[in-house]
Amino acid sequence: MQGRFKAFQDRMEQAGLSSLAIRTFASYFEQVEHGATGLISSSSLSAVEELPSLESIGAYVEQGRDALSSLLVIKLNGGLGTSMGLDKAKSLLPVKEGFSFLDIICKQVLDTRKSFGSVVPLVFMNSFRTDVDTLNALEQYPELHTTDLPLSFVQGRVPKIETETLAPFSWETNEQLEWCPPGHGDIYTALLESGYLERAINSGYRYAFVSNSDNLGANLDLSLLGFLASKQIPFLMEVADRTAADRKGGHLARDAQGRLLLREFAQCPKEDREDFQDYKKYCFFNTNSLWIDLVALQRLLDERKGILGLPLIRNEKPGDPRDESSPRVYQLETAMGTAISCFARAQAVRVPRSRFLPVKTTNDLLELWSDRFELDKHYRLQRSPHCSTETCLIHLDPRFFKKIDDFEVRFRTATPSLLHCRELTIEGDIAFAAPVSLHEIMSLCNNDEAQKVIQSVDDFDALVSKE
Repeated sequence: MQGRFKAFQDRMEQAGLSSLAIRTFASYFEQVEHGATGLISSSSLSAVEELPSLESIGAYVEQGRDALSSLLVIKLNGGLGTSMGLDKAKSLLPVKEGFSFLDIICKQVLDTRKSFGSVVPLVFMNSFRTDVDTLNALEQYPELHTTDLPLSFVQGRVPKIETETLAPFSWETNEQLEWCPPGHGDIYTALLESGYLERAINSGYRYAFVSNSDNLGANLDLSLLGFLASKQIPFLMEVADRTAADRKGGHLARDAQGRLLLREFAQCPKEDREDFQDYKKYCFFNTNSLWIDLVALQRLLDERKGILGLPLIRNEKPGDPRDESSPRVYQLETAMGTAISCFARAQAVRVPRSRFLPVKTTNDLLELWSDRFELDKHYRLQRSPHCSTETCLIHLDPRFFKKIDDFEVRFRTATPSLLHCRELTIEGDIAFAAPVSLHEIMSLCNNDEAQKVIQSVDDFDALVSKE
């Protein structure tokens, strides 16, 4: 490899990255070098109007039970939760009844094994920053070690590219910031180069259910597995009905040839953003829960010499996210759901919103901490039957609630009841030391610099905004 890429090749080789990882990054760098933006124009797309629903494929449960012994459960677990002030795997956060995301995931899989007498392997795709923390936490569950498959494999990393020069970004203050994750689309490269894909297939595993570790709604569903296996579908995406709250989430569409395609917000031209956010036109969004035929994936990777060629996502950011004056860089990423356009017979299934419960902010975390959700006997997170509102939109003042340490100290003593709350806004520094019940649309406001602590109903009433 010659020209501008040589400097990237040298850096990646010095870091010990594989030839496949280097070739994959080279294919995307070449696109950028030739002016590619990764943007997908609305004029090239048409909306998806109809899809099978989870309810409509309920008859495939028995086939799913038959295929269970051939299934892997893979959790994407590379996130540190830096936006919430974390420096460890976000999946280690406590989320319900003292259990972390990781605890609940492990208990769900172990319950499935017990219920169906099938040893379903659980595997985490970690990043180099989350692997050690995660494996240490998994030592609490020695019973997971019942197969010859490792509990994790590690996704790669790629160099950042200076936008002005297209040279590798250098930052002596913190050399780790010269690298970035290549997005969860790297799962296919990581499965292949780690040897995990071949090892799993050779051990008799045909299918994989892949989802985010911070989405506890994404639990194993036998009808989806049965549908995948019976119909010999190579790639199946779970999508949900899009609402105003999902306007910036990746939506499903069809390309000019009528094939299913996923467009992420970062792939949308500025002039098409209003169209992108038309949730009535593009009415299905990707939940990032996928069902994959591993044999079909291996065949496709073989045909393409290890590189699926997922659509490029070119993100422009400051090289040091904490220093806006640092050189601008391109971070080249791919999204795992965009592989739907690589498989000729890929399909999507419309699932209920209950299968999409991601935690990206402390706003999301508060809802799961509250009484709106409970764990059933199979460790599945369910909305409480006592809820009287379909959704609860939460807006916490980022000055006092954005970071997990600040959030925890303000709700450590008590968490408000949100069973009957439709929308909650908290402005200012407020802590909860007594249980209170919030109803419909409610705003709490403290304009003082000193923290206000809710220790009684009177304290609560004094903070309710009358506007």
